[in-house]
Amino acid sequence: MFTNPLKSRLAQGLPTVGHWIGIPSPSIVELLAAFEMDWLLLDTEHGPANTETIEDQMRAMKGTGVTPLVRVVANDPGLIKQALDRGAYGVIVPLVNTPEQAQAAVAAAKYPPEGIRGVAGSRVNRYGADLADYFARWNSQVVVICQVETTEALANVEQIASTPGVDVLFIGPNDLSANLGCFRQFDHPEFKAAVERVLVATRRYGIAAGYMASSAEETLERVGQGFRFVAAGSDARLLAGAAAATYAKIRAGLPSPPSAG
Repeated sequence: MFTNPLKSRLAQGLPTVGHWIGIPSPSIVELLAAFEMDWLLLDTEHGPANTETIEDQMRAMKGTGVTPLVRVVANDPGLIKQALDRGAYGVIVPLVNTPEQAQAAVAAAKYPPEGIRGVAGSRVNRYGADLADYFARWNSQVVVICQVETTEALANVEQIASTPGVDVLFIGPNDLSANLGCFRQFDHPEFKAAVERVLVATRRYGIAAGYMASSAEETLERVGQGFRFVAAGSDARLLAGAAAATYAKIRAGLPSPPSAG
C-alpha cells in the first residue's frame, strides 16, 4: 500500500528534519540519504535540475525511507504534475500569497474529485502496475507545502493556513526578510513578529510550520520554537562549510613561508 512517512509524522505532531538539494547530482542525494533524515527537497525553483535530473535523484533515494519532495518553479499545475509523476511525495510551492492560490496548489496536487491532477502510469506507481492503489491512497498521502514569503501572504496567513489540503506553511527567511525591508536581519522585531504570526496561524488550524535553518543548532532551536518541518541547510552550504573548516585547519597547521630577505 502506498504510504507517505512524512505525512504520518506531521499528522502525529512530530518534528521532521531534512535538507535542501540545489546541486543536480544523484550522487549527492545518494550520499546524504544514507544519513536517514526525514526528507530531501529537490529545488527546481533556484536550482538547475530538470524533470529527468530529479527523477534520477529520486532513484538515488529509493530504499532509504527518506521522503522525496520537490520545490516547483511556480504555482503551476503542469509543473506540480511533472514533479509528482517523477516520484515526489509532496511539493513546496513558492509565492503563495492568497487562499485562492493555496487552493490552486492543493487542487494541482490531488486527483479528482478533490483536485485536477491528471491520472497516468508513471515512475511513482511502477508505470501503471500499482496505479489503482496509488490513486486510491494518493489524496490522503500527498504533502502540500505553501511558502509564506511576502507581506501579502502574511496579511492572508490565517486564510492560507485554513485552506483544506495545505499541510505546511514554510518560511524562507531570506525572502521574507527581504519583503519586510529587513533583509537577513533575523532579530529585527518585524521579522520576529512575522515568524510568530505564521506559528500562531499554523497552531490554530492544526497544520505544521516550516523554516529554512542554517545549522544544526538553529534547526534544534526552530524545532523548540514549534516548527515541525525544518530544513537543516542545503547541500551547497554543507559542502562549503566542511571545505572551509577543513582548509582553515590545514592552513593554520602548515609551516609559515620563510620571510623574504
